[in-house]
Amino acid sequence: MKRFEIDHYVVDTLMPDLIGHDHRPSTFLVYLFLWRHTDGGRRDVPLSLREMSEGTGLSKRAIQEATKKLARRKLLSVTRARPTEIPSYGVLR
Repeated sequence: MKRFEIDHYVVDTLMPDLIGHDHRPSTFLVYLFLWRHTDGGRRDVPLSLREMSEGTGLSKRAIQEATKKLARRKLLSVTRARPTEIPSYGVLR
């Protein structure tokens, strides 16, 4: 089984902020999912809403809302070469 590490900041600061203060556990779950797939923010990764939905168990709409929230808070970068292309996500610390 492959392991991954999480910074203390993610658990000690970000988790209480997103779940407790913002009441958005789905946003924290998406952040963890992307943390895992980007190797802790070391690389960007292209993922569709469907892939993220299947990987987290959340609806596509919940994924959309979470990624918007994370991007607005500058915790996530979202890039596309063209408007219809699958976006690449990068986790920011």
